[in-house]
Formats: sequence, structure tokens, C-alpha cells
Amino acid sequence: MVNIGGFLAVNDEKLFDKARNMVVIYEGLHTYGGMAGRDMEAMAVGIAESVQYDHIRARVGQVEYLGEKLLDAGVPIVTPVGGHAVFLNAREFLKGMDQDLFPAQALASEVYVESGVRSMERGNVSAGRNKETGQNYRPALELVRLTIPRRVYTQAHMDVTAEGVIDVYSNRERISGLRLIYEPDYLRFFQARFEKIG
Repeated sequence: MVNIGGFLAVNDEKLFDKARNMVVIYEGLHTYGGMAGRDMEAMAVGIAESVQYDHIRARVGQVEYLGEKLLDAGVPIVTPVGGHAVFLNAREFLKGMDQDLFPAQALASEVYVESGVRSMERGNVSAGRNKETGQNYRPALELVRLTIPRRVYTQAHMDVTAEGVIDVYSNRERISGLRLIYEPDYLRFFQARFEKIG
């Protein structure tokens, strides 16, 4: 009945949390499960396209277009721009914000609220914490990844994304950071929950 995934019901919240964490490790995030035949077919097409010059040129060009719009507006990003994503430099974007306030996660949240654009934190949340000391690891980079899937978005989508990020950058002093309120045992960047500070 469904493209991927399945259904598991339990009446024990601790067991549910344990099962959900195990799915992340072995199958992927609990919301998308394993691969269906049509997904494997789409991947096969993607592999064939990955060696076609015109396709790659257009794909990289789309990413460069977004990166150039952000650079032109003074938004701090990682350069050179990659072939699949633009990385916002959250450490520079939110200068002075302590890493334990999760600057990259706070930035990703603000971009989503402002524009509906979903991005991915690659910083303190992704780095996790030392199980012995309980302290967060403090990676050198605090990044927000704006990944651009192949054959999905148009130039207009890149314009909307750029406008949203630029608006957030223009009002960055309003971003106060986040407090972690739920942390799973594994891969917290998939399932952790936060609340705004202030």
C-alpha cells in the first residue's frame, strides 16, 4: 500500500524510542524506511545522468547561481561553492553565538520559518556529545547545508531560497539560539527537539 516503510505499534514509550533509534542506524530516518523499486530506478537514472556533461553543467550552474546571489548580498558562505549544495557559514552569520546555543541549528530553523526552505545543520548538533563527560563536542565548523536535489528545482526556487536567507541575514541580530529539550540516544540531528531561548 505504500512506496516505502511500514508500521510498528507499541504501547511503551521507552520501547518506541529504542525502536525509532535503531531504525535510524539500520534503515534510515523512521519517516522514510527502506528503498522501493521506483526509488532504485530513479537512482539508476541519476547514475547514468551523472556522466552526462550537459546535465552536470546545469546542475553545478544552479548551485553556483544560488551561491553567487548569496555572496552578492554579503551572506557568509563556504567558497568555492560545491556541486550539490551551498553551505552557509553559521559561525560568521551569527558572530559571537556560543556553540552550546546551537548556531547552525538556530540558523536552519530561522531559514525554515522565514521561507519554508528546509536545510540541514552541520555543526554542534551533528557532532554530538561526549558520553563520558556529557559535554557537547565543539566542531570547528558550524554550517547549514542548502542541498539542491537533481531535477527538482527551478531558477525561481533558487531566487526564493536566496531571498529567504538574505532576509534572515538582514535580521540576524534577532536570532537568540536554541535549547535542547529532547535528545535521542543516536544521531541526534535527526530527532532532537529544541526550543527558542528568549
